[in-house]
Amino acid sequence: MLVGLQLLQILVPVLPGEPIEFLAGMCYGTLGGMTIIFLGSFLSSFVIFFCVRKLGKNFIYTFLGKEKISKIENSKLFSNPDRIELILLIIFLIPGTPKDLFIYIAGLLPIKPLHFFLISTFGRFPSIISSTFAGSKLIDGNWTLSIISYAVTFLISGIVLALYYKSKHKSNI
Repeated sequence: MLVGLQLLQILVPVLPGEPIEFLAGMCYGTLGGMTIIFLGSFLSSFVIFFCVRKLGKNFIYTFLGKEKISKIENSKLFSNPDRIELILLIIFLIPGTPKDLFIYIAGLLPIKPLHFFLISTFGRFPSIISSTFAGSKLIDGNWTLSIISYAVTFLISGIVLALYYKSKHKSNI
């Protein structure tokens, strides 16, 4: 059931993923919850990626809108094929970023499917581990560790974002 929820959450990119990850941690512990979320992430990435490759832009427009897709697709960030994988990895590593939107867009980008599936599945690790750990600790009655895990994740995410924007500004990507 949680794999299905995770699939739905990614198929409908406006739904937040953290509550499902948190729930998975509460139900199955950190490692069990993480495994379930990774499975759901992989399956949904696989389905979306190949639907986009098969059906093209019109498939994406029904979910996300033409303007949003055009803006991202034509941005300087995705104009350099050598950097696409690195940029996607950074996006997926930072908890709270709109990763699910990029699963749809990746089907249009010149990226190898296997590379994308590895990035879109395991790049979620910081978000998934912190959410499943927090859910696991909360169900055990350890509110303090649950809050600390989120605080550390947000702190690390903030630092990574600051470094990314600083490097982006310097290199004028």
